[in-house]
Amino acid sequence: MKVAVIGGGVTGVTTAYALSRLGIGVTLYERHAGPALETSFANGGQLSASHAEAWTSWPNVRKGLLWMLRRDAPLLVRPSAGWHQLSWFAEFLAAIPRYEETTVALARLAVAAREHLFSWAGEEGIGFDLRREGILHVCRDRAGFEHALRVSALLAQGGLQREAVTPAEMRAIEPALQGEFYGGFFTASDSSGDIHKFTAGLAAAAERRGVRVLCGHEVLALDSAAASGVQVAALHGGERCGERFDAAVICAGTASRALAASVGDRVNVYPVKGYSITVSLNDEASRAAAPTVSLVDDARKLVASRFGGKRLRVAGTAEFAGFDRTIRPERIRPLVDWVQNTFPAIRTDDTTPWAGLRPMTPAMLPKVGRGARPGIFYNTGHGHLGWTLAAATADIIAQQVAASAAESVAQSSAIAYGERMRPPSRAA
Repeated sequence: MKVAVIGGGVTGVTTAYALSRLGIGVTLYERHAGPALETSFANGGQLSASHAEAWTSWPNVRKGLLWMLRRDAPLLVRPSAGWHQLSWFAEFLAAIPRYEETTVALARLAVAAREHLFSWAGEEGIGFDLRREGILHVCRDRAGFEHALRVSALLAQGGLQREAVTPAEMRAIEPALQGEFYGGFFTASDSSGDIHKFTAGLAAAAERRGVRVLCGHEVLALDSAAASGVQVAALHGGERCGERFDAAVICAGTASRALAASVGDRVNVYPVKGYSITVSLNDEASRAAAPTVSLVDDARKLVASRFGGKRLRVAGTAEFAGFDRTIRPERIRPLVDWVQNTFPAIRTDDTTPWAGLRPMTPAMLPKVGRGARPGIFYNTGHGHLGWTLAAATADIIAQQVAASAAESVAQSSAIAYGERMRPPSRAA
């Protein structure tokens, strides 16, 4: 069986790797010069089942409306007259009644993903600045703490335990933490690391297992017809090329919507821009003042992760502005300010800004499964939990593709058997 995987971010690479483990021939298409150079390049670095709360809630809607006039707001909507944004928000509002069940489902999926990810990384010897020291959520007021307490009850239904901690216990967990806090929550089973290093390492491991990785190949369209496989049309070096496969898995992030439309499916993924800064800890004082435990500041919508000894990644915010990848200074400034206020001894003069587009569905659940036409599958729309969920959804879709192949073989065998057993015609 030949399968094309479209997209070389963390979901595409984990999907290609999971398929290769089942003995399936895989070709991975990536439009950039290498894997993980877009949304999987510089995210917050958290493998955070504790961050699985769905965004589909009325408090988030109210915050979004109140913050629309603030250019530095943690959640910013730049209204457009486009149908894509309007339809996405309409479906988002329709999903609010399922907030609790969605949060539980995301937590359950995130917990399941850990086993695969750590197993794969260990088996393949992938180093990615992994820190298995937990994640600490900080709450700045009583309202935030009580909301987080309710979220913890939902996460527990999904199989995740996180512990409420006092300000004194928070500082015992992370002595570098500065500021006034009402309380917090600590998830010992969560971890952090560099998503780019992990994805690039797993892509190399997939190649060793026989996966053909085609970088610099931008997939333009898919053509699927019953009983004839899937034709992939791509652009490479300015020239159009094509190849036919038995199946294709669309893992193309924010490009998934357009590719899905080419095969008759509607996958309403919207690009929600997030920002990050990577602070180089060039002096001993900065390294000593930086946290080693990964953090989530719910009020500021920010996360922080330490990579090795000399890098601190701070990421967050959400901006609804279509396919705009502009790095706006007024959106970066709050990240720098947060570092200076929370860890004042860290020098921030050597800071690298970045922005990426999260592929997010209105219901907050990724699209994982078959398309309407034979041979088309999806593993996309993971939003802010892409790395956290990737290994689990990759295993799910790989099993579905393998099952589809087995069904096809069984059907072909049944047809062939029927042909052999058919009585000869009178003319014969």
